Amino acid sequence: MDIKSFKGALGQIAEERGISPEKVIETIEAAIATAYKKDYGKKGQKIKAKFNPVSGDVKFWQVKLVVDNSMLYTDEEIEELKEKREIPQDEPSADGELPKKFIFNEEKHIMLADAKKDFPKIKVGEEIEIPLVSKQDYGRIAAQTAKQVILQKIREAEKETISLEYKSKEGEIVSGIVQRIEGHTVFIDIGKTLGILNREEQIPGEFYRPGQRLKLYMLKVDDTSKGSVVMLSRAYPKLISKLFELEVPEIAAGTVVIKSIAREPGFRTKVAVASEEEGVDPIGACVGQRGTRIMAVINELGGEKIDVIPWDKNPEKYIANALAPAKIIEVKIEEKNTAIVSVPEDQLSLAIGKDGRNVRLAANLTGWKIDIQVGEAPKTDEDDGESKASEDEAKASEKPKKKKKTKKESPTEDAEEAEETEEELPEAEAGESTGE
Repeated sequence: MDIKSFKGALGQIAEERGISPEKVIETIEAAIATAYKKDYGKKGQKIKAKFNPVSGDVKFWQVKLVVDNSMLYTDEEIEELKEKREIPQDEPSADGELPKKFIFNEEKHIMLADAKKDFPKIKVGEEIEIPLVSKQDYGRIAAQTAKQVILQKIREAEKETISLEYKSKEGEIVSGIVQRIEGHTVFIDIGKTLGILNREEQIPGEFYRPGQRLKLYMLKVDDTSKGSVVMLSRAYPKLISKLFELEVPEIAAGTVVIKSIAREPGFRTKVAVASEEEGVDPIGACVGQRGTRIMAVINELGGEKIDVIPWDKNPEKYIANALAPAKIIEVKIEEKNTAIVSVPEDQLSLAIGKDGRNVRLAANLTGWKIDIQVGEAPKTDEDDGESKASEDEAKASEKPKKKKKTKKESPTEDAEEAEETEEELPEAEAGESTGE
C-alpha cells in the first residue's frame, strides 16, 4: 500500500466532507471489520479492526460481552417469547443502554467464570477482546460491502458535523444565496447545506430570484432521516435586533440595549431602545449619521419602515413614545393592564395608523392594551396670550376709519358757503357808508 497516497486521499476526503481525519479512519476501520466478517467471520460475531495509518497494518479482534446466569433467558422464558412471537433485544439501545437479558450466543457472549481465566479483573457487563489472525485478501462481495459501509459512515459523519455546526448557530444571522424556488418554498445555499425558507417565514410582498443574496435568521435545525434540515426566517422579529447588532457597534458592545420589538413583516416595525451608559443617545446611535445605520437595515428588509423609540420605566411615557409620530395629550393607566390615551382630533387617525397598525404595534411593543379616544388639549399661558392678542386685533379692526379730505366738495357744502358770503356783504356795505 502506498501510505503517502493513502494519507493524501484521507486528507482530501476529510476536507471535502468537512469531517475530521480521525473520523475517516474510524469509518475505514468499520469497513475493514465488515469485510473481514464477510469472508472469515461467523454469524453473530462482533469484529473490531484497528488501522495504523503510518505503517498500513490492520489488526483484528473478536469482541465478547461478559455475562452471568442472571443476565440470560431460561429455556422456559425462551419458549414463552416464541409463543408470543417476540424477538428479544440483543443490541444496545439508541441511548447506549444494554438489554437486561440475553439469549446466550457463544460468538457474542462469554460466561464470567470463563472470562476470568484470561482476565482475572473482568466484571459482568464488560467486554473482552480476543485477537484474531489478520487477513489481507478479500473477495469482491466483501470489498463491495466495505465500500458501502465507508460511504454510509462518511455520510453519517457529515450529517453529524453539519448538525453540530448549525445547531450552535441557532438564533444567529446567516448569509445565503437563493439556489432554487419550488412553489412557495425557497431553498437557500448557506454553505455546507441548504436552508429552507417556508412561505410563513417570508416577508409578504417580497420576491426572490436565483442568485439573490440575503441575510436570514436561523430558527432551528431539525434532524431527519435524510439529514439535518435548517429552518430559516425573514419574518422573525429577532432578525431586526440581529441586523442592528451588525450595523450599530453600541448595540453589539452592550452600551445600547434593545428592550422590545414589535413587527409586522413587510409593513412596519417599532423598536424600543435604552442606553446603559450616561451620555449615549440610544436613538442617535441606532439612526446613525444622516440615517446611514438605520437605512442599511431598512434596505436589507426591502424598505420596511422602522420606528426607533426611547424606552422608559414610566409606562405612561413609554406608551406615549410608542404611539409616535402621533402627539399625545394624556395617558391614563387603568386596571387589567389597560391604558386610555387621549389625542387631539386631528391626531386620531395618525395614532391609530393605517389598518390600525400603529396602535397595534404600540400595544405589542409595550405589552399594554391601549384604548384611544379624542380629548381636548389643556390650555397653557402661551395659548391665553395668543387668545388675548387675537381679541385685541379683532376690536381694532371694528373701529371706523378716519375719512381723508378730498379736493372735491359736495354741492350742499357749496350752497352753505354761498349763503354765508351773501350775509357778510350787506354788513360790509353798511360800514363803508357810515364811514363816508
